[in-house]
Formats: sequence, C-alpha cells, structure tokens
Amino acid sequence: MSGTIEVFEGLKSCGIDFIASVPCINLSELILLVQRDPEIKHVPVTREEEGIGVCAGAYMGGMRPALLMQNSGLGNSINALASLNQLYGIPLLMIISHRGMEDEQIEAQVPMGRLTGPLLRTMKISIYTLDKGGHGKDVVIDAWDEAVKTLKPVAVLVKPSFWGQR
Repeated sequence: MSGTIEVFEGLKSCGIDFIASVPCINLSELILLVQRDPEIKHVPVTREEEGIGVCAGAYMGGMRPALLMQNSGLGNSINALASLNQLYGIPLLMIISHRGMEDEQIEAQVPMGRLTGPLLRTMKISIYTLDKGGHGKDVVIDAWDEAVKTLKPVAVLVKPSFWGQR
C-alpha cells in the first residue's frame, strides 16, 4: 500500500470530514484524493495560518478538521496555533510534509527543516513521525485520538522517505 493511501485511510478512519490544504509537491497525491472524496469538505488555502483559522471554524461548526501543509509554513502559523487552537482548546490534526531533511536538494528548505521539531516541542505540540516503513494509517489515527483527547493541535511529520523519496 502506498504511503499516500495509508495516510488517506487514516484520515477516513478518524472521520475527518474537513481538510484545508496548502499546495505542496509531496502532498499533491493526498490532496487529489481529498478533493475527490465527496465525504470530505476540502478548502484550499494560500497560507498555513489561514488554514488553521478555517479549520478552527470548521471544528466550532461540528466538523473534524485536518490541515495538510509543508513545514516551511510552520513559522507563519505559530501565533494562530498559540492564540487560537491552544488558547481555546481546539483540536487540529496537522499532516506536515517535512522538507529540509534527508539530503534535501533545495538549500532554502534546510533551516526550517532543522527548526520544525524544536518549534513544535517548544509549543508543546505532540509530534508523530512517518518515515520509511511507517504505518501511515495507524499513526494518523493515534495523532487524531490525541488531538481530541487533549483538545490541542497535533503534528504528523512526514519525511520524504515515507513517500519513497530520498
């Protein structure tokens, strides 16, 4: 089973019915699956913090939200995560393509790649990691369960090796 299908099946198993996404080459197949699913309301956004706000509104409206994003936008999102989700107890499943690691070819991706984990830990956001041989469906389910239980955002960092890249 491909990593994309594993993650998608995890989202479906959790009952995720609202997904905001920011364009990302590593998440493009997953975004296509989400767009085609009639049970999921998909909202493409231009910035990650916009997606966080839209997902918070969806949660307040009774939906189960997730955000598909690249880690390069995490820095843009810190205020929204802290002053909205964490302050008001809004769970959010973030599926984050983790660029800047594993022999990254684009130098501009490397600084944020190194800072992603430390920033999430500083914010006390739990991190789940998917890399080569990862069990995407189970990890997504576990991450969503924690987000709901703790009423906090949770991050699933997806390494390029999970998608079969290196």
